[in-house]
Amino acid sequence: GRVFRQQKNDINDSVVGVGTELTKELEKRGYSVYHDTTRYDSINGGIDRSLAYNKSLEGVQNIRKKNPDIKVLIDLHRDSVGKGKHTYTTIQGKKTAIVMFFNGMSRTKSGAIPYLYNPNLQGNLAFSLQMKCTAMEYYDGFTKPIYLKGYRYNLHLEPRSLLIELGNENNTVEEAKNAAAPLADVLDKVL
Repeated sequence: GRVFRQQKNDINDSVVGVGTELTKELEKRGYSVYHDTTRYDSINGGIDRSLAYNKSLEGVQNIRKKNPDIKVLIDLHRDSVGKGKHTYTTIQGKKTAIVMFFNGMSRTKSGAIPYLYNPNLQGNLAFSLQMKCTAMEYYDGFTKPIYLKGYRYNLHLEPRSLLIELGNENNTVEEAKNAAAPLADVLDKVL
């Protein structure tokens, strides 16, 4: 997984560890969670993100076949903003990384991308907007504006699919993990 500032070369200090923290917070609220920790961007011991979405699509489809009751898919990422942009908010006295909801539109300025059709686009957008509005109501400053991009990012699999950029390379692992509780709370309020 992508790393945060002050990482100790431990998977628990990466996006995977933040996902584990989010899993715990959702389970506290009564949700059953399947946390996929597969490294879809790892090839022969190195990092290659060029096929990560193809590989993760296959992995998530297999997970969904074995777990057909899954109703929400979250693809958790760490944002990349460049050195020196240390952004956070304070929630309940703790420095907390900021989150951004990211949507693939399956279209560019040139028009629709037919081979990346997303039958759940409207559901994805509505879900992101509900998350953003709820976060703004309860946790001022916790979210960036919703980000729209041309591709699909495997969000087509479920109407309630979210790609979430949680923190960035300048946040500490603690700041990123501190975002798990408010994010789980927002998700719980929306669901």
